[in-house]
Amino acid sequence: MVKIMCYNGVVNQSSREAFLKLGDKMKDLKSIIAENIVNLRKENGLTQAQLAESLNYSDKAVSKWERGESLPDVSVLKEVAGIFNVSVDYLLESDHQKETVKKAAVNRKKFRQRALITAMSVMLVFLVASVVFFILDTVTSLSSHWLAFVFAVPVSLLVWLIFNSIWFNPRRNYFIISTLLWSTLGSLFITFFSLRLWLLFIVGVPAQIIIFLWSGMQGRDD
Repeated sequence: MVKIMCYNGVVNQSSREAFLKLGDKMKDLKSIIAENIVNLRKENGLTQAQLAESLNYSDKAVSKWERGESLPDVSVLKEVAGIFNVSVDYLLESDHQKETVKKAAVNRKKFRQRALITAMSVMLVFLVASVVFFILDTVTSLSSHWLAFVFAVPVSLLVWLIFNSIWFNPRRNYFIISTLLWSTLGSLFITFFSLRLWLLFIVGVPAQIIIFLWSGMQGRDD
């Protein structure tokens, strides 16, 4: 009887130790996944709200994952891995140097290609402006054909804004939008210079304040 009680005590002790070890492993796993999601999200220039929207989850759920308070389901881990172009194993491991180096090389190549496409698209706007300028200068007697280059500035900024929203850091959008705002107002002022439309720039002040407040509000999602 004593032997049975001792055996049961040993078994219970072993079970408790195994349970505690399992709990520690779960904590470690939560921490690893949390750190990986945070790093990948920031590397790709996403806010918690944007990542949550991609996964059809709330930003509170993403926040809990990143703080290690909960674990996403396996299906969600697959979606997260797909969004950041990594494997599920990458999310579960703390040491993934080889995959990180490979991913960094791929990202650099992709970034260069996207940057070139964006730059060519922006220059295409000025090419079109040059063609318009040439046609107007050749065919018509208008003296204001140079305005084609003036309006090419806000149009090129609009093109940059579109590509930046799709491929690059969304935080840069606030700078682009601000520049787009003032270049548009400046173009209108130059076009109707004889009317002295100084009030256009007064309109730009509250608009700029709205952009500033919007950027501050979005920044809280990080």
